[in-house]
Amino acid sequence: MTDDVKRFFQNMLQRVSGLRCVMVTDRDGVPLVNLEKEKLSEIVMKPAFLSTFTLAAEQSNKLGLGKNRNIISVYADYQVIQMNKLPLVVTFIGTENCNIGLILAMDQQIDTMLEELKTAVTDS
Repeated sequence: MTDDVKRFFQNMLQRVSGLRCVMVTDRDGVPLVNLEKEKLSEIVMKPAFLSTFTLAAEQSNKLGLGKNRNIISVYADYQVIQMNKLPLVVTFIGTENCNIGLILAMDQQIDTMLEELKTAVTDS
């Protein structure tokens, strides 16, 4: 199960220009899958940074625009895309030139790939 998920995301790392890291965490920021092309800043890898997605998504849901699915953050050197796949959160970290449209277009494939992992996390 996890090997298939790792292979899928490793393939994404190779195909998406500028993509540097893919992490799958639980809603508390505990890493389940972590694939990196190169070492990244310690700040973007900290569980405290990763777990803020859940809080931000819950707050944005209160705006009355529907359920938040993705949050995209742009920093000086990185773009961070976080996908709401509760009970999982998928975080993509790319360079400022990363093609985030390609990542977002793979949403359904990502959902399919994570089904077993979601079940395992929910059951534990």
